[in-house]
Amino acid sequence: MQLALPGNPHLTYCTNIHAGETWSEIEAALADALPRVKAGISPDRAMGVGLRLSAQAAETLAAPALRERFKRFLRVHDLYVFTVNAFPYGNFHGARVKERVYEPDWRTPERLGFTCRVADLLADLAPDGMDASISTVPGGFRANIATDADIARVAEGFARAAAHLDGIRLRTGKTITLAIEPEPACFLETTNEAVRFMEEHLFRGPAAELFARLAGGSPREAELRLRRHVGLCFDVCHSAVAFEETIPMLDAVHGAGIAVAKLQLSSALRATGEAAHFERLLGRFDDGIYLHQTVERNGEAITRHLDLPDAFGAARRGEAGGEWRVHCHVPVFLDRFDTLEATQQNLRDALALCRKRAVSPHLEVETYTWSVLPDAVKSPELVGDIVRELAWVRTELGA
Repeated sequence: MQLALPGNPHLTYCTNIHAGETWSEIEAALADALPRVKAGISPDRAMGVGLRLSAQAAETLAAPALRERFKRFLRVHDLYVFTVNAFPYGNFHGARVKERVYEPDWRTPERLGFTCRVADLLADLAPDGMDASISTVPGGFRANIATDADIARVAEGFARAAAHLDGIRLRTGKTITLAIEPEPACFLETTNEAVRFMEEHLFRGPAAELFARLAGGSPREAELRLRRHVGLCFDVCHSAVAFEETIPMLDAVHGAGIAVAKLQLSSALRATGEAAHFERLLGRFDDGIYLHQTVERNGEAITRHLDLPDAFGAARRGEAGGEWRVHCHVPVFLDRFDTLEATQQNLRDALALCRKRAVSPHLEVETYTWSVLPDAVKSPELVGDIVRELAWVRTELGA
């Protein structure tokens, strides 16, 4: 739904919350959930959809007849698609995901091809006159992008994707922005790393020259068009895990002339006190499915652990302490549960900034971990939790 705030942003939730990898599975889940969510949160206004597509589903949806059927469903229920999560390429529910969620990464033609296919679909699905966005992997898993050649290939992948998006704009008049999503343990882990990479490796140098050759125009025009088609997906949970200060960081991105194409609204887990007790408090979240990167701050020292078991091991050895922040998306309406806390204040700060100025055209709640959260924090039905999250955000925004 579009909100009466600076910049008139659109608010939705990410449908990666619904299990499904094939298009038939995704379509069935959306047909069941979306009308009920809309009835609960936006009964009298059109509601936007944050679509998640796997590579397999995107390939299937390329069939015109299936896409027309989906567009009819959207029209009938007064829904519209304006953003797509193209981060996970393959399976995202029910099986071990962990570091495989970043594969294939931006060094590969598979990632580029998948993203361009999603862009073509989004160009057809998004309403005329409305900017659209695609969130994506921040290059890849940090351990896999280790050389200058790797970095150059990642930048080349982004430049080629941007050229494809520029072509879509010229053909259709629709502007789609690729939203790179920094995440702990990734090549682009922090917001500052992402900004620096874009300024040093994408908006100038070989990648910018490649874009200029593919899209045409002068180097100066190339940079302007690259900035139109490549920006950030600022995930508030990921930023909080990195111990970033939300408002100063968003202001710094704005000052660098980089678009926040999507603002993902989410909170992380937070634990303070005696590190010896952290395994007892956090052990239930070590689900074996998702990677729960953990960042520890002890005074001014920052220590990064790839996953909860690594952090637990350090605590057992007496090598960990202070405050822990864990990459586990928890409901946005919670500031604590049981003896744990959430980084909800970071989210409140982001929403407060949205009340003051245009931060991003797209606001998307992303809590996909309901299946592994304690029953005490959940409603009897998932749709009720989705509506509750969206209602909390609207209340915070005063919209």
